[in-house]
Amino acid sequence: MSQTQTVSKLVNGVPLSDLYATIEAVKQAPAAARFVFRVANEWLEGARTQSVMESFYGTGQEHIHARSFVLESDEPPVLLGKDLAPGAGEYLLHTLAACLTGSMIYHAAARGIHIEEVESSLEGDCDLRGFLGTDPEVRKGFQAIRVTFRIKADVSDEELQLIANLAPSFSPMFDSISRGVPISFSAQRL
Repeated sequence: MSQTQTVSKLVNGVPLSDLYATIEAVKQAPAAARFVFRVANEWLEGARTQSVMESFYGTGQEHIHARSFVLESDEPPVLLGKDLAPGAGEYLLHTLAACLTGSMIYHAAARGIHIEEVESSLEGDCDLRGFLGTDPEVRKGFQAIRVTFRIKADVSDEELQLIANLAPSFSPMFDSISRGVPISFSAQRL
């Protein structure tokens, strides 16, 4: 197979020619790799909020999504919510799952590894004593997160583990959660 045929095909739904072009563009102009993602959030009532994503900055320019994306968050009644949407912790687990999966798929595709199916399950342990302020020694966030991947690919068991390890090795959200990230806060009057 010629080089042109190799890089123009899809692997795991990823257009390799575009992926390789992106990698080369970033090598030539590293500033193009800098992105700023944005979420505008509004409190609705109780634990319920609504976030809107309309634009982001990347490749040296502003990008407008084809449509606005709206996410709502709430909590179940046991946490004093109305169960109208997933809770923030569930969104964090979803975000981690999505990023780990995408990272694995893209990096496997770049290596020419075909993956037929991927499923994952995530669990996060949280002790509300930290959030409620009843025990200052208890962490407010997740104490542990467990990720289990189920992958269908025509590879050996050793290669399957190498594929799975691509996920935490390259996932920006895994890095953000596991290593922490500086967060600044400010408040203004409405």
